[in-house]
Amino acid sequence: MTQFHDTTESVTGKHLSADERSQIEALKKTHHSNRAIARILDRAPQTIHNETARGTVTQLRRQKDNGKTYDYPYETYSSAAGQAAYNNRRQHCGRPPKWALSDPFVDWADRQMLEHHWSPDAVVGAAKFMDAFSDPVVPSTTTLYDWIDCGIMRTKNIDLPEKLQRRTKSKYSRSREHQRPMGPSISQRPEAVENRQTFGHWEIDTVIGEQHKQDPVLLTLVERQTRFEVLLKIDSKDAASVTDAMQSLSDRIGTEMSTLFKSITADNGTEFSALHAQLKGTTAVYFARPYASYERAPVRISTSLSAGLYPSTPA
Repeated sequence: MTQFHDTTESVTGKHLSADERSQIEALKKTHHSNRAIARILDRAPQTIHNETARGTVTQLRRQKDNGKTYDYPYETYSSAAGQAAYNNRRQHCGRPPKWALSDPFVDWADRQMLEHHWSPDAVVGAAKFMDAFSDPVVPSTTTLYDWIDCGIMRTKNIDLPEKLQRRTKSKYSRSREHQRPMGPSISQRPEAVENRQTFGHWEIDTVIGEQHKQDPVLLTLVERQTRFEVLLKIDSKDAASVTDAMQSLSDRIGTEMSTLFKSITADNGTEFSALHAQLKGTTAVYFARPYASYERAPVRISTSLSAGLYPSTPA
């Protein structure tokens, strides 16, 4: 039968509260059915049925007649019993932690680390080598260290001299001096480029579409003094595509290339790896330091991805 009315829309996924259990007990005493109670509490009938089944207890009604005492057992729903059953089920729900299933291993590992001064790595390795415990019981070295940190083991960090002496993180920053440069550093760029007083110094970058990998890539060149933009659509973000686009640009400009493009500054992306060799003798090419593309001026895009050469309005 198709159900057109959902009575649990407002309380889907919520457990019964203690107040609702008290209401169920009061309504049961007035002989309300489970479906009637479900409508009153805006709950599913099955929820009320399950709750009354878990919270039903047997009580005795004692009656005296002609000097004799008679006990009549009967069943009734108790909100206290229902709440106790709920609390008990909540304590046992979910997957038990691995350490709760590994008592023999935990005791053995504590003895080895406290009495024989084994490291956690040696304990895990020995347990697997001796095959003394089943595989699900033996944790990884990292997990054993976590158990120690959480206080699950009798062993403490102070009992592990090697751990106290270990440096998990270097206090020295990672050296980047061995990164191979693609050409002259941005630090060698003339002051005339830095102060934006002369025309002809450009920043180059690529912009990738956000919707699909098949979207074209935009090669952008922004003049530092005027913010004049040249946008070129290329097939992909690689050195060959950038080289072809710059060659096409150079062919269209002709002999004025060295006048209009006195210098170009790029980051260390692999798509610009051939730029210095391609423009050598015509345009000076500088590269930001490795991992420091922020040294270049930010590129602002104001034109859509369109084929060809499209200068935008100067800012």
